[in-house]
Amino acid sequence: MELFLFKDLLIIFGFSILVLLIGYRLHIPPVVGFLLTGVLAGPHGLSLVGETGDVETLAQIGIVLLLFGIGMEFSIKKLVQIRRLFLLGGSMQVGFTILLSYLIAQLDDWSWKEALFLGFLLSMSSTAIVLRLLEQKGESTSPHGRLSISILIFQDMVAIPMILFTPVLGGRGGDHAPLELAMLWPMVKGLFILVVVFFSAQRIVPRLLLQVARTRNKELFLLSVLTLCFGVAWLTSSLGLSLTIGAFLAGLIISESEYSNEAISNIFPFQALCISFFFVSIGMLLDMNFVLHQPFTILSLAMVILLIKASAAGLATVFLGLPIRTAVMTGIALSQIGEFSFVLANTGIPYGLMTEYEYQLFLAVSLVTLAFSPVLINFSPRIANFICKLPLPDKLLSGLREQRRNEEHQLSNHVIIVGFGISGKNLARSSKLAGIPYTILEMNPDTVREQKRLGEPIHFGDATHVAVLEHSHIHDAKAIAVLVNDPIAARRIVKIAREANPLVYVIVRTRYVQEMSLMHKLGADEVIPDEFGTSVEVFSRVLRQYHVPDEDIHKFVSDIRADGYEMLRNQHASPNKLSEIKLNLSNVEIGSFRLHSSSPLVGKLLSESHLRKDYGMTVLLIRREKSVLSNPSPETRLLADDVVVVVGEKVPLKKATELFGMLEKATPVI
Repeated sequence: MELFLFKDLLIIFGFSILVLLIGYRLHIPPVVGFLLTGVLAGPHGLSLVGETGDVETLAQIGIVLLLFGIGMEFSIKKLVQIRRLFLLGGSMQVGFTILLSYLIAQLDDWSWKEALFLGFLLSMSSTAIVLRLLEQKGESTSPHGRLSISILIFQDMVAIPMILFTPVLGGRGGDHAPLELAMLWPMVKGLFILVVVFFSAQRIVPRLLLQVARTRNKELFLLSVLTLCFGVAWLTSSLGLSLTIGAFLAGLIISESEYSNEAISNIFPFQALCISFFFVSIGMLLDMNFVLHQPFTILSLAMVILLIKASAAGLATVFLGLPIRTAVMTGIALSQIGEFSFVLANTGIPYGLMTEYEYQLFLAVSLVTLAFSPVLINFSPRIANFICKLPLPDKLLSGLREQRRNEEHQLSNHVIIVGFGISGKNLARSSKLAGIPYTILEMNPDTVREQKRLGEPIHFGDATHVAVLEHSHIHDAKAIAVLVNDPIAARRIVKIAREANPLVYVIVRTRYVQEMSLMHKLGADEVIPDEFGTSVEVFSRVLRQYHVPDEDIHKFVSDIRADGYEMLRNQHASPNKLSEIKLNLSNVEIGSFRLHSSSPLVGKLLSESHLRKDYGMTVLLIRREKSVLSNPSPETRLLADDVVVVVGEKVPLKKATELFGMLEKATPVI
């Protein structure tokens, strides 16, 4: 049995690699590639995979992890920022799609339950495809990108009550109970679970994950997160709800904690692998003989569905008051059938809401819409430009209302600070004073909790995971400062940051100079070694004591760093840089004297003191209580407790001590 499973997995992996490589050349998204793998390898294709049960089990795990990830991405704070696009845009898109689908199905004599269920299926769009394409095109923050993402989040959320409502729609909500009672029971169970989720999210899970995070054990953290996911999914399943709802709620529990980014990055590889099995399993269900016998019907229905979904999303965009160009591009982006539609279809079949023929037709049409989607999205700007050239009202072209530009605050042109030790705190403080936006990543859970209470934009997460950096908006960052003590982690962070954003300025702190060349090869723009950074700072302060101009000191320090600290690493290095400073120490000092009340100078004018004539000293300034008299005139009168700052040679300066009463400080000058 185990050997058959390994053989089936090997076949699936092999076909997936082949199909994905071909799809990459043809710009076909991976989702379509996995569907085609299932079609080819499945029982209705080449029959290479004999036992589909194991694949379906892995697919179910993939769906559970997908919902878990979506739950963690869901945040009440985020939705408040995009509430208008999320609530109004999402509800109108789903509502219009269901309405149009329902009316068309009624024309074909479908029952109201089947027509409504069809509307449910068609109202969902592919989160995986749309998000990936928007990110690749750099349009996630564009008007149509922000609206599309907001509607996709709403779709993912509304899919949960749709799944809950499906048994009721199929007439099996409560053993022939009236419809009102059948609808009430899932609502009661859902309310009970929401109370448990809210209590867990506020009281139990954050404390549990805090104790786990304190161990700094990645394996323990991953196991804890997965146990929470599968545990809540099992609990909801035992109460008669689906595993997927439980997984979503488990993600929701973590979403409001500071550990959500780290949890997402940990489960992402498992999620990506298992969700691929989900699409493969869907492809295995498609009967190719069915497709070959009615290709025109399938293509025609796919075109109709693309038009319905694009029209519904476009209409919702227009009602939001956005320009027609945004409406066209949003409609095209959301025109395909999504992942949750397959979940809903599988949920509805046992309740008689879809026949086997309709299910095969739905699978075939869905595959076509998914395959066409990348092409349509790439051509959407041209289509939008064409429509904008039509003789349409100006109000429609420019939007029915002024757009809100600040509905969603997203970090951009910011600094990512990795590590919040002394260097990280100093950088954060300086950035705040300079008005530079920044975000912090830290692996110490106690530091994260404490700094969050102080209002710092800090998050718990391991920056060696690309998902954590993406949640910190690495693609839009101006710079990233890697200030961690682990050299292996620092190397990986530098490499990942450079790959994620070729334009970001990468600064990294290392312990040893020997690591500098490797860090530069990995993509660092500037490397600051601890062992010589301290030496340079000490030397800079010594130079200031000799009154070397700051401009010369800065130039000297810059030259040392630009040369890779070669002067400090190599004792035989050329001293030219240092010699340029030309420290010509003379016999001249600056002295400051406090005028004692018994001094003969008290009450005299500067012109009467004869300091220049008798002692060769020039008065630079007088500090009197809280005021400073710079470059005092000869008519300035000296008072007791004045601090007189003079410049002169060492020997006369020492002799003047008896005259003033006290020499506070003498400093040599150049």
